[in-house]
Amino acid sequence: MRVHFIIHQDYEEAAACEEWAISRDYQISHSRVYLGDKLPESAAGFDMLIIMGGPQSPVTTIEECPYFDTNAEQSLILSAINNGKAVLGICLGAQLIGQALNGMYEHSPNKEIGYFPIYLTHAGMADELISHFDKEMLVAHWHGDMPGLTEQAQVLAYSKGCPRQIIRYAPLVYGFQCHLELNAKAIDKLISASASELEKAADYPFIQSAEEIRYFDYSVMNQQLFIFMDKLMRLYQNNIE
Repeated sequence: MRVHFIIHQDYEEAAACEEWAISRDYQISHSRVYLGDKLPESAAGFDMLIIMGGPQSPVTTIEECPYFDTNAEQSLILSAINNGKAVLGICLGAQLIGQALNGMYEHSPNKEIGYFPIYLTHAGMADELISHFDKEMLVAHWHGDMPGLTEQAQVLAYSKGCPRQIIRYAPLVYGFQCHLELNAKAIDKLISASASELEKAADYPFIQSAEEIRYFDYSVMNQQLFIFMDKLMRLYQNNIE
């Protein structure tokens, strides 16, 4: 299997998602757009597209961020979806999926930085790909926006601070506003990049201090993510056989 990652910033790497792909001996490729890497010309060169987070929004312009071409990314996402590829968007990536499908992203009711529970909806408990998740599960968050919805989209999980945490846009297309992929290395980079926000933690109900964030056990949510990704790839393989 061939997995392609779109990475928007040096402090928002693929983290545990890449660990998963490496451990499965999948062929990995990257578009690190912040380094000037080009996007794939088409979806033909990969089986799974994973779009990572970043400080941009789906409406950030090239004038505002010269290396981020939201229209090109949305076009690639649509091509992947239309060609039956597995697609996973995390944070900004989830918002880009929604935007590509004409679901306008929105500001979240609350900015969330740290570790807070998500709760499965009835649709989430019935969804085979995340049925192994606990109905209430502690996961990482690092966002101020949330994905838009389409007529076909189903919200599978929410948090007290944000009503759209996991969204299924299509059987092979999922958006995670939350960050189950974070690990110790990735967290250190995010903390360094978010120092000014973390200094204000006491003023916001869903922002934790750097000290709280560092001492979290990532392994449980990482393993839950790996099981989800394995299920997604099995579904993809069944569809192409």
